[in-house]
Amino acid sequence: MHAASGGRLGASHPRTEGPADLRLVGPAAAVWLTAAVTVGLSPGWVTGVVAVSLVAGCAVLAVGRRDTIKERREDGATRRPDERAGRSDAPAGRGRAVARPESSPWVAVAAVLLCVGAAAASAGLHGADLRRGPVPALAKRYADVIAEVEITSDPRLTRPRVSGDRVVPTGVVFDARVTRVTPVGGEALATRTPVLVVVDARTRRGSPRAVERSPWLSLLPSTRLRVAARIVPALSDGDDIAAVLRVRGSVPPEVVAGPSGPQRFAGRLREGLREATDGLDTDARALLPGLVVGDTSRVPPELDDAFKATDLTHLLAVSGGNLVIILALFIGPPGLAQRVERRGLAAWLGLPLRATAMLGGAITLAFVIVCRPDPSVLRAAACGSVALLAIATGRRRSLIPALATAVLLLVLYDPWLSRSYGFLLSVLATGALLTLAPRWSRALQRRRVPPRLAEALAAAAAAQALCAPVVVMLSARVSLVAVPCNLLAEFAVAPATVLGFGTLAAAPVAMPVAKALAWCASWPVRWVADIGRTGAAQPGGGVDWPGSWTGALLLALVVVVVVVAGRRLLRHPLLSAVCAVLFLLVVVEPPPLTRVITGWPPAGWRFALCDVGQGDAGVLAAGDGSAVVVDAGPDPVLVDRCLSTLGVTRIPLVVLTHFHADHVAGLPGVLHGRSVGAIETTGFEEPPEQAEFVRREADARHIPLTRAVAGERRRTGDLDWRVLWPPPDPAPVPDGPNDASVTLLVRSAGLRLLLLGDLEPPAQRALSRSPEAGELGGVDVLKVAHHGSAYQDPELMRRVAPRLALISVGGDNRYGHPAPSTVAALRAGGAVVVRTDEEGALAVSGVGDGLSVAGQ
Repeated sequence: MHAASGGRLGASHPRTEGPADLRLVGPAAAVWLTAAVTVGLSPGWVTGVVAVSLVAGCAVLAVGRRDTIKERREDGATRRPDERAGRSDAPAGRGRAVARPESSPWVAVAAVLLCVGAAAASAGLHGADLRRGPVPALAKRYADVIAEVEITSDPRLTRPRVSGDRVVPTGVVFDARVTRVTPVGGEALATRTPVLVVVDARTRRGSPRAVERSPWLSLLPSTRLRVAARIVPALSDGDDIAAVLRVRGSVPPEVVAGPSGPQRFAGRLREGLREATDGLDTDARALLPGLVVGDTSRVPPELDDAFKATDLTHLLAVSGGNLVIILALFIGPPGLAQRVERRGLAAWLGLPLRATAMLGGAITLAFVIVCRPDPSVLRAAACGSVALLAIATGRRRSLIPALATAVLLLVLYDPWLSRSYGFLLSVLATGALLTLAPRWSRALQRRRVPPRLAEALAAAAAAQALCAPVVVMLSARVSLVAVPCNLLAEFAVAPATVLGFGTLAAAPVAMPVAKALAWCASWPVRWVADIGRTGAAQPGGGVDWPGSWTGALLLALVVVVVVVAGRRLLRHPLLSAVCAVLFLLVVVEPPPLTRVITGWPPAGWRFALCDVGQGDAGVLAAGDGSAVVVDAGPDPVLVDRCLSTLGVTRIPLVVLTHFHADHVAGLPGVLHGRSVGAIETTGFEEPPEQAEFVRREADARHIPLTRAVAGERRRTGDLDWRVLWPPPDPAPVPDGPNDASVTLLVRSAGLRLLLLGDLEPPAQRALSRSPEAGELGGVDVLKVAHHGSAYQDPELMRRVAPRLALISVGGDNRYGHPAPSTVAALRAGGAVVVRTDEEGALAVSGVGDGLSVAGQ
């Protein structure tokens, strides 16, 4: 086509292509399904599948060939003599039609069968890697070994998670291949077995910066190590590893052989990017390396949760979109890629189309080297390179065959990809952009939607429509804000990615230039972070959904119904606008409107206990969108959503009763998007890593941090409270963090509340003997200590004698909270006991005989 155009840069209007070529879709799907089924089968079953597929494929080819020969003979017998002599009355030249040869259905069936055999063979060989050698047997014995391993992926940090009152220590994990293993007291054995290496990287003070500087994180792929480890079985039989090597991180890694040259080069580039972003704010410092090279080691858990809630996590992984943005800068908009009017650096340099495609391939290779050639990056490169084939051939209809070819080859290369949800989502998203998005974009443009907006809307909606049934199996939740959040983020992703790659390229040669580019990139990156946090904070931003195959099929049906209804709805602009407003109200759930419809939160509420699972987060109303927050719970997203539902925008004071994770880990959610006056804590800074976490969050937002002591009195609006515990210095050393909990006696519009934190019997008894004990009687509302555990002081409960007892507790928790004995004692004293695991979030309103509590 390019030669016929008569120009070096291609035709001004390339020919119109026919319908999409789907012939390779069947073989690709067969390879995918076969690999997914056979990669975990025994060798006997795999051998049978290969043999049957090859025999059946060859038989089908033989039958097809016989039928073809028969058809040719019959066709030759019916042709006229002059036709058999090669003469024809049809005019030569342009008026003569050239028929396109069609592949025989026999050939298509045979191709599928042969692909099934090839996929089964590849899956069998990869599965055998997990069973051969000494590693599986040693794992069953939980043996201590000295192993030599070759790193095959980037080391990465495990995500810290709350377990009870503590945060599970962060560790370093990476994929590796064991090349030699020596059991304690045994002989060295050679092998080549894939494993997962887990390194305990905890630090004395738990600082994330200290963990980031761990020597284990600086290791590069292809590096060979010698480690002393305990080898244990993999978590499940479906994993692509034979075992897990657990290594103590207190000892630095022992390097046997350094990384390869390309990996050292890529490592220098990545390290330069990290150095260039060191001076940026927390969000930009965390997100920019993730957008560019998939480095998510700095992304805080609460931001990661927000991105999951809004389906923006694909921005934190190396995806085909990263490569497409760079290629678009080089080749210009794909829609003009085959025209004289095409744009981009290639057109500006006057490069012909095929030279453009070749240089695009070189850019893709460099992308793979820098971002590491592991399966996820190879997947991104293959899917992102689909556009290059269209440029090289001038055929838009080559896009779907190219995607099918990429899937086929990648799954044959690594059959474990067939079981990867990430691979499935990548292929579905790319397929949506190639098939659904162009049609939806044209439909929107016919309804007078501006072209660029139509393309962005169609791309976001199409990708979400195909990916949603898969995402719901991973999260058991459907995000209602995914499309608008992706649409709003899309405008910032391209400049952030381009500037990020510019930073990556400039860092090794001109660090000041790299830092300037990183600073420019930080603006769109902050926009993306704000979009994620804002979307995740919306009370109606998601709907719980069954995370099973049944749930996925049900959601797929719902998507089809929504698409069909949406097509009809677009014909009525006024009705479309009304539906858009209703959708916005459902997502935002403005408190006044929500109160009218659902009755939550009740009018005149004075105290609310958020449903944050196994943790505490209380809210004392202070009027006009203002509230004092007591504890933050374990989950930033849950507490943020609760405060948004209550309409809280200003917080004069956050009280953290003690530093256990189930009371402080949600602090970023409390601080997000709200004006906070100060944070008050207990003086007993244990556990130290959580105390440092609180200080770090306060310092990052320039919020003063103060210490609560008994006798302190404060007032804001009609809210008045007094600190009853802990006592001022010199104070006895508490038995633990629970007994150092800040205890508050609150008065709010005639209502008296006692908030005990997690006080246990020793501190409860001391409180009963303290000078403040005289004020404990006649309490209206008691926030029961320590989630209603059995460790309560009976005398204190009798003295307090609350009318209403609230227990914040997670459903089906492993601690048995609340204890039946505690609930029985409270009820025996005349209290009405209400729990968040049964009623959801709780809100107290009224005084005297009008005292009431409502569940959400």
